[in-house]
Amino acid sequence: MDDDQFRFETRSIHAGQEPDEETGALMTPIFANSTYKQDAPGEHRGYEYSRTGNPTRTDLEENLASLENGAYGRCFSSGMGSINTVLNLLEAGDHVVTGNDVYGGTHRIFTQVYEDYDIEFSFVDMTDLDAIDAAFQENTELLWLETPTNPLMSIVDIEGAAEIAHDNDALCAIDNTFATPYLQRPLELGADVVSHSLTKYLGGHSDVVGGALITNDEELDEQFGFYQNSVGATPGPFESFLVLRGTKTLPVRMDRHCENARQIAEWLEEHPDVDQVHYPGLESHPGHEVAREQMDDFGGMLSFELDASLEEASEVVSSTDVFTLAESLGGVESLIEQPAPMTHAAIPREERIEAGLTDSLIRVSVGIEHEDDLIADLEGAIESALD
Repeated sequence: MDDDQFRFETRSIHAGQEPDEETGALMTPIFANSTYKQDAPGEHRGYEYSRTGNPTRTDLEENLASLENGAYGRCFSSGMGSINTVLNLLEAGDHVVTGNDVYGGTHRIFTQVYEDYDIEFSFVDMTDLDAIDAAFQENTELLWLETPTNPLMSIVDIEGAAEIAHDNDALCAIDNTFATPYLQRPLELGADVVSHSLTKYLGGHSDVVGGALITNDEELDEQFGFYQNSVGATPGPFESFLVLRGTKTLPVRMDRHCENARQIAEWLEEHPDVDQVHYPGLESHPGHEVAREQMDDFGGMLSFELDASLEEASEVVSSTDVFTLAESLGGVESLIEQPAPMTHAAIPREERIEAGLTDSLIRVSVGIEHEDDLIADLEGAIESALD
């Protein structure tokens, strides 16, 4: 289909996909092949080995590229696989500027894997463009952003940050997992690369793990393809099929996620046991105006800090009935977790506290259940743990 003719909701269902020519099958077939017949040595019909390329994966890559308004897409077996592929571009002696409240797995691969290969990382407050600019060095090759951030929901000015990166001849890569391309499209704002954990909203049903990189730069895409094939962190055809199923309903799911999260954030902001609510849709959020400019809505993720100890906060997240205590996010069901001992446990406590990730911080992935049931569930858990 000609993507330029159609809006997001239509492309989410059709982009990269056509009914199967041979059978007329409406849904993309699951091509469960490891290898493909060649017409002569080195002469094939577009596919030779499924680590290198698979038709189901190709449809997904084209679909995701269309949703991000990008030219090229590459899929990986996890979100960390996609992040690792961007880091594969670096060499010993390079420097990376990134946020001081990035996802714990991102922090771990930066500090416990790539620092061992003589790559230096500076963790700064990404909401401060002057701080970003000041962190750049002569050897800085990459600016890595999340916005909204995980788990503090901080908002980074994508256009301003990308301009700083480009003024310093560095790449700007953005993890767009929380916002999804339905709410935010960083390539339109100057980013060079967009990364996704397909495990989250794009898959949307907590039943698949995957990652993706999207870019408009052909040379970058060729490099990503080389590492995709050489390292081999590629998704199988069934996983690709599941994500394609998920992207078809992304717009309607995200509308409900956003509406529910807004209602819960407003309720939490008035709760006497809650010290602070982190949700960019609230006017009290310091990044609210920037979010309004670069996002179409504010997402289904929020976090809040209780007037409580780590142990009391742990009791809250262990006492819900509708919210499930679990890591990950972005499924139709609501999840709740405590970053300090869970998703961000890899970050040393002093660094975590300095970045604002307190012991009593609770992160929720708001699902698409009825908002009244979700609020009642949180209210009961807070009361039972703190009263």
